[in-house]
Amino acid sequence: MTTARREVGPLTRLGIDYGPLIAFFIVNFLFGGQPLTKVLIGTTVFMFASIAAMIFSKIRTGHISPMLWLSGVLVVVFGGLTLWFRDQTFIQVKPTIIYATFATILFYGLATGRPLLQSLLDTAYPGLTATGWRKLTLNWALFFVVLAVLNEVVRMTRSYDFWVGFKLWGTAPMTFLFAIANVPMLMRHGLTTAKPAVTELPPEG
Repeated sequence: MTTARREVGPLTRLGIDYGPLIAFFIVNFLFGGQPLTKVLIGTTVFMFASIAAMIFSKIRTGHISPMLWLSGVLVVVFGGLTLWFRDQTFIQVKPTIIYATFATILFYGLATGRPLLQSLLDTAYPGLTATGWRKLTLNWALFFVVLAVLNEVVRMTRSYDFWVGFKLWGTAPMTFLFAIANVPMLMRHGLTTAKPAVTELPPEG
């Protein structure tokens, strides 16, 4: 039996997508003790928070978006590797892999003429023309490439605590602002409302 999808408010949507990251940030910056211990506890909280977000999304909205599935699964996999090997590298590389995967999927959609962005973001842009979809897909694909490169630069050149802060105060605001920056282009290509472009964001990698 297929569960009907239910609309939720922007705050609920942002909570589902960014709640695990906020929990990860809080634990890392409030928990004392040895650096490795902080990494392991923060990663554990991140994993459970990601699973909780997926369960809450299913209960509250009736479904789990493809991007939330991918992000959640990779958090569990790379978080598990972090705990098993006691090495923070795995959880830090995870966003790079997520962003690179998203970019690859979108570039593939452009190359094959398939509108993959709509199903990947699990949202609709009422009235958006085919040209608008192509431009939006290209914009997001390039943006994900930038995020992947930034994550690697920060991971390799800065401390772990700086990297955690950058995830919350850097990439999350950048993603929101990027979505807003696309609205004028979307409106020129038939979008009838700007709401989905701002409230339907990919979950933070």
